[in-house]
Amino acid sequence: MTAPLVPTPTGMTPAAAAAVAATMRPQMIDVSRMTPEHAIAALINHAVQMGASDLFIVSNEQHVAALVRHLGIMLPISVESPESGRRLLTLVRNMAGMDVNDRRRPADGRWIYIPQGEGDSVDLRINTVPTMYGEDMAIRLLVRNTALLDVNKLGLEQSQLAELRTMITGPGGLVLITGPTGSGKTSTLYASLMYLNDGRKKINTIEDPIEYAVEGLRQSQVNPVIGMGFAEMLRSVLRQSPDVIMLGEIRDEETARTAVHAANSGILVLATLHAPTAAAAIQSMRAYNIPNHFLSVALRGILSQRLLRTLDPENRNEFDISGAPETFEEVRKYLAPGEGTKLYAPRPAPGNQMTGYIGRSGVFEVMPMNGEIRSMIADGETARTIRDRAIADGMLEFRHAALLKVARGLTSTEEVFRVIPSEVLLLDD
Repeated sequence: MTAPLVPTPTGMTPAAAAAVAATMRPQMIDVSRMTPEHAIAALINHAVQMGASDLFIVSNEQHVAALVRHLGIMLPISVESPESGRRLLTLVRNMAGMDVNDRRRPADGRWIYIPQGEGDSVDLRINTVPTMYGEDMAIRLLVRNTALLDVNKLGLEQSQLAELRTMITGPGGLVLITGPTGSGKTSTLYASLMYLNDGRKKINTIEDPIEYAVEGLRQSQVNPVIGMGFAEMLRSVLRQSPDVIMLGEIRDEETARTAVHAANSGILVLATLHAPTAAAAIQSMRAYNIPNHFLSVALRGILSQRLLRTLDPENRNEFDISGAPETFEEVRKYLAPGEGTKLYAPRPAPGNQMTGYIGRSGVFEVMPMNGEIRSMIADGETARTIRDRAIADGMLEFRHAALLKVARGLTSTEEVFRVIPSEVLLLDD
C-alpha cells in the first residue's frame, strides 16, 4: 500500500478552517417582487452565468427553495413563499408543455429558453416528482454552445491526448469511456465527435436524450416507450452504413454484443459504460457475456474519468512545501521547473461564487490497446493484472494524474479526495 496522495496542508487550525467554510456561500438573489415570468428568467440566467449544470425548485413545509448544482456541488440561490414557488412551478410546466393540472405523477418536459438580449439559447430538460410538501422540479441546463466541446480543453495530459486521438482516428473498433454519473463522459464523447466531424465520415449517434444538436452528425434519440431502446436503434443505424457510431450508453447484454459486432466489422464505436477504472471496464463488458476473444479484438482503448473543481487562480491560499520535495516525487518527471513546490487551497471570493473554485477539469486514465494487453484480455486475466500491465507500459493512473493537477495548482488535495475513491488513489504501483 502506498502512502496517501499528498499531505493535508498545515498552517490552518480547525477553527480557522471552519470559519473559512462558513463564509463559502453562493450569491443569493431575491425574486420575490418579480412576476413569475421575470422570476424564472432571473433564476435561469443566474444559474447559467454561474455555470451550473442543474437548477432545482424544491417544495418545503414553509417555503420553496431554488438551488443549483454548481461544479458538482448543491448550492441555494433563492427562497420563496409557497405561493410564489407554486406559481414558478406552474409557469415552467406550462412552458415545457406539461400537464399543469395533474401533479400526482412524475412528469417530463422540455423548454428551449431564449434569453433576452445576448446569450446562447438554453435547452431545459425538466422532470417533476410529487413530494410530502408539494412538487420538486429538476431542470437540466444545456447551453447550446458546442464551441466548448474541444478535446484540447478536457484536461487530458499531452500524452493522454495523443493516445485519445490515436484511439478515435483508427479505421474501426470499440472505444469505451467510463466513469460514474456526472463525471463528464458525455462531454468527452461529444468532443471526440467534434474532432472527427470533418465532413468526410458518416457519423451517427444514439442518445438518451440528445444533449447537443451538432451540424454534420446524424443524431437519433431512443424511445423505450415504443420499444426503441439502444439495442433496437443500434441495429437500425447499422443499416445506415455509418463510419462512426456514438452510443450513449451500454446498458445491457444485447447492446454490448451488437456494439462489439459493429466494432469488429470495421465501424468505429464510441460508447460510455459505468466502471470505476479503465481496466475495470473490461470486467464490466465480460459481465455482459462478451467472449474474451471478441472483446480483445474489438477494443481500441478505454478512457476512464472524473471531474475535479479547479481553483480560482486569483483567490487561493498557498502553502510552501519546498522543505518536503518528496511530496511530488512520483510525478516529478512530468513537472516543469518550479512546479510542485506549493500546495493550494480554495479562498472564497465574489468572483468564484464564494466557493474558491471557478471551473472543472477532467482527470483521466487512458488505456490504449497493445498486443500484450489484447492477449491478456483474450486469456481472461483479471482487471487488476491488466491494469498493472498497462501502468508498466506507461499508463498514467488516476493517482498520478490527480497528483499532477495538485502539483500545478489546478486543484486542491481536498477536492481530489472528495471526487476520487480512496481505494483508487491508494492502489499499489
